[in-house]
Amino acid sequence: MIAINCDVGEGVYNEELLMPYIQSCNIACGAHAGSKDIINEVVALAIKNKVKIGAHPSYPDKENFGRKTMLLSEFDLINTIRSQVNLLKQEVELQGGKVHHIKPHGALYNDIAKNKKLANQFLTAISPYKNDIVLYVPYASEIETCALEQGFNIVYEVFADRNYNDDLSLVSRTKKDAVLTSLPAIIKHVLEVINTNKITTISGEKHTIKGATFCVHSDTENAVDIVKGISKFKEDFTKSE
Repeated sequence: MIAINCDVGEGVYNEELLMPYIQSCNIACGAHAGSKDIINEVVALAIKNKVKIGAHPSYPDKENFGRKTMLLSEFDLINTIRSQVNLLKQEVELQGGKVHHIKPHGALYNDIAKNKKLANQFLTAISPYKNDIVLYVPYASEIETCALEQGFNIVYEVFADRNYNDDLSLVSRTKKDAVLTSLPAIIKHVLEVINTNKITTISGEKHTIKGATFCVHSDTENAVDIVKGISKFKEDFTKSE
């Protein structure tokens, strides 16, 4: 089974087209993108399409879309993450839904994958939701290790539309091969993970990885075509099993 998730509520306004083809969504909580009004609209679409709802907190940095590291005090990091998750949680519950998961965004996602101290600070921030949500994490990361040690429920995530380095970090968006847009290449990428628990990195090497949900960024240029293509392939793949 191929489960697809999308980062949404980020000002692309293609959520209505994406929702019928995905299983979960990660809604921007106003720090790197989005607003209360956008959150309300996207939550309504998710509930209508029976898509699992996740909080997508980030560094508070709209200028750089949350894609640059910020040096925050532990207090400020915990405060901003909790405020973001609470904003989404309140809006979801007002519409009769529930928050299923939390997935950090951008530079924060990358930083807590490598920085144990920061990973533990992030887990402290989301500890009030520990028994009610799952946490989307990358395989073989500091956040994975720390979360498991602290009893969080985790789901392994792989990016369907991004290339990986040999250390399983994402290829920098400053490089031309960072983002995958070819549907055949993306399906090959996803199937390799599903069938072998391996991924072919940018250097051509194969490395162990685990993925239970596959992310397509809503701001990837052909995101709607990608999720449609994976969904159609998923249906055919399931029928043939």
